[in-house]
Amino acid sequence: MRSMFRFVLFIVFCLANLPVVAAPSPRAADPNQWQAKMESELLLMGHRNWILIVDSAYPLQTSPGIETIETNADQTVVIRAVMSALDKSTHATPNIYMDAELPFVPEQSAPGVTEYRTQITQLFQGRNLNSLPHEQVIGRIAEAGKIFHVLVLKSKMTIPYTSVFLQLDCKYWSAEAEKELRAEMGGSGSK
Repeated sequence: MRSMFRFVLFIVFCLANLPVVAAPSPRAADPNQWQAKMESELLLMGHRNWILIVDSAYPLQTSPGIETIETNADQTVVIRAVMSALDKSTHATPNIYMDAELPFVPEQSAPGVTEYRTQITQLFQGRNLNSLPHEQVIGRIAEAGKIFHVLVLKSKMTIPYTSVFLQLDCKYWSAEAEKELRAEMGGSGSK
C-alpha cells in the first residue's frame, strides 16, 4: 500500500512540475496569417463562392459552408489585400455588393463613416458596385453557405453597414458567353 502511495505522490509531483503552455489567442497570431489563409483558399474557390470583408460586429454565422477568420486588421487593408489577390487570379472575379444602408448612415451617429465612404469610392473606382439592403445580402450568403464555401474576414471596423460582400464569378467565362452557349443549346439548362 505504501508503494502505491509513493507512486501516486510521484505522479502528482511530476504533473505539478510540467510547464504550462497556453494556446495563443487568435489576435496574438501572425498578423499576415489571415492573408495567407485567404490566398490559399482563393485557389480552391470559384463561381458561387463568397468572400466577405466585414466589420467587427458582424455575426458568427452557423451555416456549414461559412468560415470566419479574425484578421485584427483595418477593413481597408483587408479589402485591398483581397482585391489584389482577385486581380491576380486567373479564375475568379468578384461581383461586389455593399449594404444599401451605408449612404444613409449619419456622421454624427457613426464618426468616420464619411471618410470610409470616400475610401470605398477610391478603392472601387472603375468597378461595378451593387447595393442591396443588409438583410437581403445576409439571406443570400446564408443560402449560399448551405452548399458553397463562404469566407468571412472580420476586421477592426466599428462603423455599421460597412461590410463588403464579394460573390465570386468565373473570370474566363462571361455571362454573355454563357447566354450564347444556352442559346446554341436551344435554351436547355441554366448556369
